[in-house]
Amino acid sequence: MDKKLQGKPFNRLFFKVYINYALVLTLFAILVGLIFMNLYESATMENYREKMLKQAIVVVKNLSKAITNKEIVSYLDYQNNVQEMDDETDIWTISNPGAKNPMDKQFENFSLEDVTLPKDFVTVVEKAFQGKHTNKSGYYEELGGKNAIQGYPVIINGEVVGAVLISTEIKNQEEIINSSTHLIFFSVGIALSISFIIAILFARGITKPITSMRSAALLLADGKYETKLDLKRKDEIGDLATTIDILADRLKENEEERQNRDQMRTDFFANVSHELRTPITVVRAYTEMLVDGIVTDEEKVMQYHAKILAECKGMERLVGDLLLLSKMQNPDFEVEKEPVNVVQIFDDLIRSFHPRCQDRQIEMIFTKEYPVCIMMGDYDRLKQMFLIILDNAVKFSMNDSKIHINIVKTDKLLISVRDEGVGIAEDELPYIFDKFYRSKLKQNEQGSGLGLAIAKQISLKHDGEIMVKSEKGKGTEFVFTFQSLENYVEELDIS
Repeated sequence: MDKKLQGKPFNRLFFKVYINYALVLTLFAILVGLIFMNLYESATMENYREKMLKQAIVVVKNLSKAITNKEIVSYLDYQNNVQEMDDETDIWTISNPGAKNPMDKQFENFSLEDVTLPKDFVTVVEKAFQGKHTNKSGYYEELGGKNAIQGYPVIINGEVVGAVLISTEIKNQEEIINSSTHLIFFSVGIALSISFIIAILFARGITKPITSMRSAALLLADGKYETKLDLKRKDEIGDLATTIDILADRLKENEEERQNRDQMRTDFFANVSHELRTPITVVRAYTEMLVDGIVTDEEKVMQYHAKILAECKGMERLVGDLLLLSKMQNPDFEVEKEPVNVVQIFDDLIRSFHPRCQDRQIEMIFTKEYPVCIMMGDYDRLKQMFLIILDNAVKFSMNDSKIHINIVKTDKLLISVRDEGVGIAEDELPYIFDKFYRSKLKQNEQGSGLGLAIAKQISLKHDGEIMVKSEKGKGTEFVFTFQSLENYVEELDIS
């Protein structure tokens, strides 16, 4: 994949981002440059026309005064002085032949009949004779280049007696505009160069973290779940990097969970094999002895048959517990819930344990706030769960001791079973709910190590919690927490 991208640089995101950004900048710069040049050229020419107009107004004012006072010589001297000061400007005075009292021919230094003028000149003069101010500009061969012309009427006593025509070469203005154009485009070029550098940094700022995320994704695909980006950006790229880090954590957790499940599965099969090997060996040994006729005494034969039957029942119980635990651990398995009176369950269990407790002088003390404490659950499963807990309580209790059963209903349903037995060592507490875990106590020799694991799974299937408090030599307390029926109904109504 890397070689493929290296062979086609035009397909790389960096190149695409950079080119698009650079093209936008270039087009924007060119567009702004052209608009600015047009505006600058228009403004320059407009300012120049304004200057010519002011000059024409001054000339017309002096000419009108001279016509009124018949100061021909002084005006002609004034006009010559003006033209000498600006050799690029020509000032022409033209008499209006259509006026009743036209301007004196002595003031006139230009005649329409004497020369052939460009059309724009004729138009400007005609507009001036109509009392209108007009300006034109362009390239005129008759004048040998680009010129700007202004026409302004000369009005005496309300009548247009003539016109003042000012013509100026705009060569210098064009040079100024061209010089400004070069400066503007040079500035645009410098700005574009800086912008291209910024574009590189911008493109790299986008593509570098994406490249890092791509590399991280490939590492995650290879199973290297410890990969982290740790990219600190407060934008969408930062959010994506954070998401990849979260994904890495989840994948790592899933991998650890998978390994734990594999280990648990391995341990499970090892434990099952171990648990079944002993009773199968015993059954085989007794059976071989019976088949080979080694044991013929009727009483011993009956004893062997009884031991074989006991071992078979033990294996049946073990297989049954394994099937039940497997069913409970299945995420898709759901217990059928209905209103169950927990008090009734313990009443039934206490009656069934009474003979066994009586033999060892163990007293079961049952306290409850209400005669009826209802929760949603499966009666048989709940009875089996509490049976396991009570069986352990009796098994590990001392003779002539007490077992305390307490049910409290607050916002939750709290059920406590506490014995005064041998207790559980602190280092064993974290493992008592593991499959096939058995303490080394004499009372637990016949246990399969599945009872508490089954009890915990039944509790979880009823959305409950189970906690254990124990101290070596002072007894053990199991505390269950479930939703009461009232809270269960309220939750259903809310949802």
